[in-house]
Amino acid sequence: MTAGRPSRADVATVPRFANVATFMRAEMSQNPGNLDIAMFGVPFDLGSSFRSGSRHGPAQIRELSRLIREVNYLTGVAPFTVCRVADLGDAPVNSLDVNASLNSIEDFVLDIVERGARPLVAGGDHTISLAILRAVAKDTPVALIQIDAHSDTQDKMLGHPVANGTVFRRAIEEGLLLPHLCFQVGIRGTLFKVDELAWARNAGVTVFDMEDVETLGAGEVAVQIMNAIGDRPTYLTFDIDALDPSIAPGTGGLEPGGLSYREALRLLHGIRGLDIVGADVVEVCPPLDPGVLTATAAANIMFEELCLIAEALDQEP
Repeated sequence: MTAGRPSRADVATVPRFANVATFMRAEMSQNPGNLDIAMFGVPFDLGSSFRSGSRHGPAQIRELSRLIREVNYLTGVAPFTVCRVADLGDAPVNSLDVNASLNSIEDFVLDIVERGARPLVAGGDHTISLAILRAVAKDTPVALIQIDAHSDTQDKMLGHPVANGTVFRRAIEEGLLLPHLCFQVGIRGTLFKVDELAWARNAGVTVFDMEDVETLGAGEVAVQIMNAIGDRPTYLTFDIDALDPSIAPGTGGLEPGGLSYREALRLLHGIRGLDIVGADVVEVCPPLDPGVLTATAAANIMFEELCLIAEALDQEP
């Protein structure tokens, strides 16, 4: 997987603040055909119903990802050494049309997948995960790990069937996900109605709310997910509002009482070895992000996801 590996800016010769920002200072490319992992942004937030601005997330995550170094301190994984990784820029979107955007995003991801690369995505609001899943799971449904404050399985939002709060209901209905292998972690906050989570649970989704995470511990939650999924292809999505607002305030749907960053790391490190076929980090809203705390957290989450995909690929026969 290392043949013809794209270059990465060397901090010993190129300062972190120099040149145009790319994800983790990776080489910019327009050809996913020679990559193992294709990183890209999706600057889209038409699925947000309240505090918008996550269309600016990819640019800010790129900027803060200049801080990312070569090797994962806790796991020892060096993703840029074991895989061919590059930044493909941003998927095309229509800033006034939800369906046109989803179609163009799906086509963009489908080209990546058909050329043999795995997508690693920075959003954008959570609606983008539906378009990505339509490409990744086009032929075979996948398992899902959703780290999030909200279930995102409502039927409609303001009368619309496709929005950031309906994503995974649509994905299950479209046959993109294996419902009994869908795991939602970090769910909390107020609800619109008493039985808001009933549809997800009745469909077979396993919900680990914050009470469960606190009682079981993030590590045990990860063990249970690992044991259930086994070797099945899995999509990982991380909504930044899963983190407590004290460490990630720059997002549209703040919910107090969320994951600490350390708990998030325990979850992500606990699922090492799964066949992660794609991943995203979404809902970073730079206009609401004082001190760029949220984008910094997202850049590091994205690196953790990169390491998980790289390990999955490195374990392939």
